[in-house]
Amino acid sequence: MILFLALLIAGIALIAIGAAVDGTLYLLSIGVLLLIADLLYLAARSVRRSCRRPAR
Repeated sequence: MILFLALLIAGIALIAIGAAVDGTLYLLSIGVLLLIADLLYLAARSVRRSCRRPAR
């Protein structure tokens, strides 16, 4: 979960810097890609976790 939060904070920071500073569109795109990767990581983790637990 710490990895998820660290990636989330880094993605938001890169998006904010990329949007605020002129000429750093690459930071904005890296931040968006990082957020997408972070959401995919969260989805994969929740799917794996739900498969392991038996239904009660």
